[in-house]
Amino acid sequence: SHQNMASLKLQPADQKVLPKAKKTGTTICGLICHREGCVVLGADTRATSEAIIADKNCSKIHYLAPNIYCCGAGTAADTEHVTQLISSNLKLLRLNSGRQSRVDVACVLLKRHLFPYQGYVSAALVLGGVDFTGPHIYQVWPHGSTDSLDYVTMGSGSMAAMSMFESRYSHDLTLDQCKDLVHDAVLAGIFNDEGSGSNVDITIIERNKPAQILRNMDTPNTRLHPMRFQMPLKNTVVLREFIELHEAAPVAPAAVPAPAKKAEDEERAAMPLE
Repeated sequence: SHQNMASLKLQPADQKVLPKAKKTGTTICGLICHREGCVVLGADTRATSEAIIADKNCSKIHYLAPNIYCCGAGTAADTEHVTQLISSNLKLLRLNSGRQSRVDVACVLLKRHLFPYQGYVSAALVLGGVDFTGPHIYQVWPHGSTDSLDYVTMGSGSMAAMSMFESRYSHDLTLDQCKDLVHDAVLAGIFNDEGSGSNVDITIIERNKPAQILRNMDTPNTRLHPMRFQMPLKNTVVLREFIELHEAAPVAPAAVPAPAKKAEDEERAAMPLE
């Protein structure tokens, strides 16, 4: 706010403490398959809290409409709330118009919601979908700016994923090749970024077809040495099955001391009169 900025300017230069950006870990990506007119989205499944892995198998590909899905990076609560809000607005718009949701309308709704917060809603999104105008991929930044590209990556593992896209993407790829490319891009983020990990999720959106949600398509980080320790049955010895309850003995009320003023009056009455 203006008050916070004003107070920051009044502080000496050596005492200014600027807020630090919170590092988040995610690898999300998406591309357009021009040969078959569809969109392929991919994401890892690791959720982190500082240096702790909070969830090993969370879903980062969110539903917006039957023909539109969105990958989210950033704060989990922000991405969940933003995508649920836009999904609700798109549903109301479909009920009102009786038509299929358009991808650019979802993009406009997202940027209009994010821009007023100037990045304080930490939701970096990869928006993908197919409508009557064709397949679309949008890169939506937390402060509200957007890019429309053939392939996009976001998150802390985006550089590793982008290296796969830059070296292998072309307009002549088939759907299977695009799916393999997205899979390899997410794997590159999983194995080269400490904030990304666990499994690979992929969603394929085609025109006039239900979306294919490939949950845990690949699980490259399965436990190699499973826990072999098992607690044997009847290991705990039962000492007693019934517990006798006894009524507690009544406690006599504590004596309340007389007020100090009453004691003084009694002393004065006992004193001889002159």
